[in-house]
Amino acid sequence: MIEIKVEGMTCTSCATHLKDALEKISGVKTASVSYPESRAQVMADASASRDRMLAAITTLGYQGTFEEDDNKRNSRKIAASKKSGNGLHIAVIGSGGAMAAALKAAELGAQVTLIERGTIGGTCVNIGCVPSKIFIRAAHIAHLRQSSPFDAGISASAPVIDRKTLLAQQQARVEELRHAKYEGILERNPAITVLRGAARFKDGGHLIVQMTAGGERAVAFDRCLIATGASPAVPTIPGLKDTSYWTSTEALVSDAIPKRLAVIGSSVVALELAQAFARLGSKVTILARNTLFFREDPAIGAAVTAAFRAEGIEVLEHTQASNVAYADEEFVLTTEHGEVHADKLLIATGRVPNTRGLNLEAAGVAVNAQGTIVIDQGMRSSAANIYAAGDCTDQPQFVYVAAAAGTRAAINMTGGDAMLDLTAMPAVVFTDPQVATVGLTEAEAHAQNIETESRTLTLDNVPRALANFDTRGFIKLVAEVGSGRLIGVQAVTPEAGELIQTAVLAIRNRMTVQELADQLFPYLTMVEGLKLCAQTFFKDVKQLSCCAG
Repeated sequence: MIEIKVEGMTCTSCATHLKDALEKISGVKTASVSYPESRAQVMADASASRDRMLAAITTLGYQGTFEEDDNKRNSRKIAASKKSGNGLHIAVIGSGGAMAAALKAAELGAQVTLIERGTIGGTCVNIGCVPSKIFIRAAHIAHLRQSSPFDAGISASAPVIDRKTLLAQQQARVEELRHAKYEGILERNPAITVLRGAARFKDGGHLIVQMTAGGERAVAFDRCLIATGASPAVPTIPGLKDTSYWTSTEALVSDAIPKRLAVIGSSVVALELAQAFARLGSKVTILARNTLFFREDPAIGAAVTAAFRAEGIEVLEHTQASNVAYADEEFVLTTEHGEVHADKLLIATGRVPNTRGLNLEAAGVAVNAQGTIVIDQGMRSSAANIYAAGDCTDQPQFVYVAAAAGTRAAINMTGGDAMLDLTAMPAVVFTDPQVATVGLTEAEAHAQNIETESRTLTLDNVPRALANFDTRGFIKLVAEVGSGRLIGVQAVTPEAGELIQTAVLAIRNRMTVQELADQLFPYLTMVEGLKLCAQTFFKDVKQLSCCAG
């Protein structure tokens, strides 16, 4: 029996996760973990690696020390939190999600050189998540002032939009967060050196950095993390490249709201910005090659399409532009259904990895046909000492995925063995109503030969939605037949992003729909809709009192 003292657990779920991690280690037969006693007991054969056990504990954020037999527990302790990166030099290319990797590697004792060719902070804080959510929130406020379910008793009026002032407010907050969460932290960390310039590989152990200020600098490394992100993809439509079209980058810093906006795209960025511009005064037309959110459960696209059309947004499904012309400050898009005229054109058709120019072949780093870096679950590339994380890989393009991957890559670069589990990864789209998902759709489950049963709850069954006089959308739960285990949740509701993490935890902890239905949920909250939907597996919720348990 191997006894391990574990510090840092905060609940019984921590103990469950640690037990699962320990039992995955080769040579471990069984593991018993007690949160109240802060202790793990492991039955293992001689081949089981104690270092792997410590790495598993550290990866989950805890600290572990081995204890010898009962008579000499204090005779020898091996700390799981030791700085295993001492003496290593790690190069990190990028400063967005890569920031988490740089900080973790420094924490583990490595010396880090962080290389950034553009603005510190990467896409999210500068030209992505932060400015877009500020823009969307401003549009939401404008929409409520003009129209709400309470207009019969509260007078409404069309707001006057001063986009230049809104833009100044937006960019001031971007700069504040960039300095507080990136620049300031880097300046205060003596283990991290920042180089401003574009990096390319000379070979498997050296980078050449074309410095922004001029000249070149060679950087030797023991390990390297590539986290260069992605850029907007631009389709090859005849005539498009000769026009002043927008990507999301230009749209978010525009100081004016166009009278007419055409949007090519049918997913997250396209739809978030389309609705925001519409609510700030643009007449918006969306050209969708298929349907909205066609890769998701069909009900999601249908619900968002209905909400958009109710707001006056024109959604042209199964429509593509065969030509784009621009003259006299007007875009003319030729489609199979006629012409679309607009003052501005937003292209939001996905993103491509920023891997060109890195000279990856010189380091032996493999990419796929799309230029995406091929990695394993430990973020290792095809080159033994080179790792990659975030949007330049085939991981889901979310900043929290990139940061989590970067942290685990740092652990692995300094001798650990951490993997990123994406089986319960939440995703949120900030339209109104919002779209939030986690786990498997029915179609995805069936593709994996999992038999499912599901229930869909419309929001006219959710007391919070009724109290808000806003019953747009639905909540859908997907369960495994037989076990009843929850394996997927799709929601289209106001503030769906605020309820989805409860579903994440339920899936992560392998809860059944019965167990979810039995939980206490606060009354008159949107998240209560999860409980109500779970109850529909067993009863007719229309026959329950408002706060029936």
